[in-house]
Amino acid sequence: MPLIDPSVQGTEGWFKARCGRATASRFSDVLATLKSKGEAASRRNYRSQLVVERLTGEIAETYQSQAMKQGIEREPIARLEYMARTGSVVEEVGFMQHDVLLAGASLDGIIGVDGTLEIKCPEPSAHIESLRSKSCPPEYVAQIQGGLWISGRQYCDFVSWHPSFPERMRIVIRRIPRLEEYIAQLAVEVETFLAEVNRDVKELESL
Repeated sequence: MPLIDPSVQGTEGWFKARCGRATASRFSDVLATLKSKGEAASRRNYRSQLVVERLTGEIAETYQSQAMKQGIEREPIARLEYMARTGSVVEEVGFMQHDVLLAGASLDGIIGVDGTLEIKCPEPSAHIESLRSKSCPPEYVAQIQGGLWISGRQYCDFVSWHPSFPERMRIVIRRIPRLEEYIAQLAVEVETFLAEVNRDVKELESL
């Protein structure tokens, strides 16, 4: 069972709980490679970020774009609409920590005993793509499956919400099942990534 830090997401305590840990929202960066099989810049940069956080004990990056801020502001409304549409009760949680690895996930909610919730409040063009698709956008697969891995749950309800669309099109809900084969490979990649972070920290501490 994961350890759940009780700090509200976005607070100082939440940032402290995440410091130096690989988080599900960045698992896509952990998996990022070049066509030549080399390390992508996003993976290298994220590895450096965690090294800095481990060495300093401080979060290295807290910047939020206007789109990110807008998404955070809209998320509670989207969560309420999801509950109204589905009848599901969503429990908000803090940062879930893996029981062994320095990794974790900040879920947008948990549902019953088996479900998680992932809410996105994207730009209109991205919301249209979610309306057209029967699944979630591919860029969120690592985050969603990572959240299922960390939490030990069986499905995620992916939500895309935008207030400007007609009522029947305002919210998209897609149930995403747990993919054991994907999660097994993800776990290997995250463990390898964290071993590299540990190596870099030790190398710098020995200078």
